[in-house]
Amino acid sequence: MSKTLFGEAAGEPIYDLRIRSKAGAEASILNWGAVIRDLTVPTRTGPQRVVLGLDRLEDYIKHSPHLGALAGRFANRIRNGQFSIDGEAYQLETNFLGKHSLHGGASGFGRRPWQIAAHDDSSVTLTCVSRDGDGGYPGTLTTTLIYRFLEPAILRTEMTAVCDRPTIINLALHSYFNLDGSDDILDHQLQLESDFISVVDPELIPTGEIRHVADTPYDFRSLRPIWFQGADGGVFHYDQNFMLRTRSGSLRLAATAKLGRNGLTLQVFTTEPCIQFYDAKNLNVPVPGLGMKRLAPRAGFCLEPQNVPDSPNHAHFPDPVLRPTQIYRQITDYRFS
Repeated sequence: MSKTLFGEAAGEPIYDLRIRSKAGAEASILNWGAVIRDLTVPTRTGPQRVVLGLDRLEDYIKHSPHLGALAGRFANRIRNGQFSIDGEAYQLETNFLGKHSLHGGASGFGRRPWQIAAHDDSSVTLTCVSRDGDGGYPGTLTTTLIYRFLEPAILRTEMTAVCDRPTIINLALHSYFNLDGSDDILDHQLQLESDFISVVDPELIPTGEIRHVADTPYDFRSLRPIWFQGADGGVFHYDQNFMLRTRSGSLRLAATAKLGRNGLTLQVFTTEPCIQFYDAKNLNVPVPGLGMKRLAPRAGFCLEPQNVPDSPNHAHFPDPVLRPTQIYRQITDYRFS
């Protein structure tokens, strides 16, 4: 266990908090954005870094596309930044294409300091209090996030949140994975426990339609290469929400990523109803990442457990409203073997 000053943001000290498993998995957690800055796991040939990260806090503040951060209050997109609860309309900050809300706005959970509640050899507990009206959201929302190692190489994330008036919530972890540190992730394989996607329009906002993945580039029902070549010869781009086929609320397998070259496998287990797969085609960070890695298009991939994007505006999507009598809960595991 170690705690090192990493910088200062919004007048608050930001720390690099190190945790590890007995088997040798190690993680670096920042209390800025609840970021997983670094994650290494043991392999047959030694420790392997499996996420993208940055060396300086200034680089996270200026350049990070949510690298390793927790996106919220509402991860992903809300059309026109608008929704209603019990007949009352709300307008959020619009920070995507100048008219939609993305990841909670410009000062969402992934772009602000969190408080350190506890820290030991294998876990970190962070808290965030988002006040009524923050980013346009109603009610004060208090969120607790625990990063905890389970043996031998499982990084478990446990999230809870409570509010003092009805609000919406959708938290999603936004790490970019690369299982061998190569320049891109096109040689990785992926399987998703999903039969359906939520269809999006050209601005990546759900239309409300749910479509089966059969005979489409979105069919990851069995393990296959992460890339898909289109009819024009180009590589297909993924930034898509997949509906998980088993009931939400219970911890179950959502995704499997595998790399034959080093035999490393990542399995994502979650209690959430969906998972977003993003192949980071648009990634282009102008500063080097950890290990001087160039963070160029498809240098990593994201598997983000979540609710359906824009779910406040579609009655047939899982309800994202949290009320004062309720507790929001999410558990997501990243299991490496």
